[in-house]
Amino acid sequence: MAAANHLSELQQQIRERYTSLSKRLQQVAQYVLDNPNSIAFDTVAVIASHAEVPPSTLIRFANAFEFSGFNEMKQLFRKKLVEETTSYTKRAQLLKQEKGGEGVLETPSQVLHELSQANVSALMQLAETTPPQDLDAAVALLEKADTIYIVAMRRAFSIAMYLTYALSHLERRVVLVDGLGSMAAEQMARIGENDVIISASFSPYSPETVAMCEKASEAGAKQIVFTDSQISPLAAHGDVNFIISEAEVDSFRSQTATLCLAQSLVIALAFRFSQKA
Repeated sequence: MAAANHLSELQQQIRERYTSLSKRLQQVAQYVLDNPNSIAFDTVAVIASHAEVPPSTLIRFANAFEFSGFNEMKQLFRKKLVEETTSYTKRAQLLKQEKGGEGVLETPSQVLHELSQANVSALMQLAETTPPQDLDAAVALLEKADTIYIVAMRRAFSIAMYLTYALSHLERRVVLVDGLGSMAAEQMARIGENDVIISASFSPYSPETVAMCEKASEAGAKQIVFTDSQISPLAAHGDVNFIISEAEVDSFRSQTATLCLAQSLVIALAFRFSQKA
């Protein structure tokens, strides 16, 4: 078992292994699951005191889940807390507090440089790790679909807008499920087994997007998923799952890799249609 890359993945591992842990480690597991904010920002001494275990038990707990130390595990909790802070100003303040003011990006030039470099790495990883057979399968689904439904809300909404625009120019029948007027369910009412839904959501996952994927699954529609983990709630419904590692600078995540993948599918579909013309 490898160390978790996302907090949701770690929490699932803890729940699955809870009964096999020693009584002391179960004590830590319970505290870790119930007090994520404490794990994120309290010191090891404070956490140990609240969990009523020696600090060495926290280290043993982290080691049991393949982390080199408890502080390495804490980073997942800090990252999650920052991600869920909707105010970008507050997020920047939390990061500055965490770093003690050191290494914080301050000028627009610094931000641009760091984000550009991170995006280059993310795009290279996307090209190297995306299975060709998954790309072929996704394009085939889009080619055969009667109607293509697109659902990506909140931060991922720009991906949905691009796909709606681009696929419409390929004369595909496209429905953008934007939930305007709380009518997402009505927008999905006619989805069926000959249709395809493209969904995109990243941690913390949009409940609305998850609900629409569940509805599509019940209707028997094929699903193309853009997400960030194999244990994402969207991935359970996907016929083709694209697991994307986006560039990230101080918990501010890019969308460059996801947009590149979306464009690649659209362009590949256009070439396929041109060959049949």
